[in-house]
Amino acid sequence: MNRNPGGAVPFMKMHGLGNDFVVIDLRAGGQPPADNIIARIADRNRGVGFDQLAAILPDDQADLRLDFWNADGSRSGTCGNATRCVARFVMDETGKNHLTLRTGDRILIAEDAGNGLTRVNMGQPVLDWRAIPLAYQVDIDHLPIEGDPVATGMGNPHLTFFVDDAAAVDLDRFGAEMEHHPLYPERTNVEVVHVLSPDEILLRIWERGTGPTLASGSCSCAAAVASARRGLTGRRVKVNVPGGVLHIDWREDGVWMEAPTAHVFSGVLTSEWLAG
Repeated sequence: MNRNPGGAVPFMKMHGLGNDFVVIDLRAGGQPPADNIIARIADRNRGVGFDQLAAILPDDQADLRLDFWNADGSRSGTCGNATRCVARFVMDETGKNHLTLRTGDRILIAEDAGNGLTRVNMGQPVLDWRAIPLAYQVDIDHLPIEGDPVATGMGNPHLTFFVDDAAAVDLDRFGAEMEHHPLYPERTNVEVVHVLSPDEILLRIWERGTGPTLASGSCSCAAAVASARRGLTGRRVKVNVPGGVLHIDWREDGVWMEAPTAHVFSGVLTSEWLAG
């Protein structure tokens, strides 16, 4: 970890539509926290609290690299809203309006979209069952699971259900159960979608390793892609999540996501707390 004298660790608290993050900047050196420390930081009563933790690191081929962890300390392949938050921070810091960011095995493009909005190309969706990954070969557009859901990879595995009333779903029970479905060997994010029109959906989210969240970039992208694949919407949709609105545009060069970000505060994890 990048520590101040005395062992303290500076961090930033950010959010995208209420999907909140602790961000640790390691571009000047240091190592990310251990998994058990990450889970302690995630505790909203005894730590800071977050949906995901992001570490900013240097990269040889991109402007920076981002590594992500869920609230339980497990690794996450990507986090679209955290990527937008960090991109906005670095663009403001450097004066650039265009960045490249490595997340996992992808190099993503971020842009200043104007009016305080930040846009990120999350890359093309993964539509091969092995790479999502799933446990065995199935029709990913009609999974053999009650509810006829869709499987998509967006840097993380996703499971998307279409329902008539998203608010009626007991997400705490349903999401927890579906996250651990045996078809998904690495667990999965779960999306419950109500299609409002050919260009608008309503989305509730359960993130693996975290639980229900107010927003999620990769989940919004996966839900939009699944809706388009089912023929329920076009490839450009307004996604309503509990925390606000994202705009998703599935183009030839990837799935673009646009929404506001917020840098809430900067703080320091004390050496005493880290040692505890």
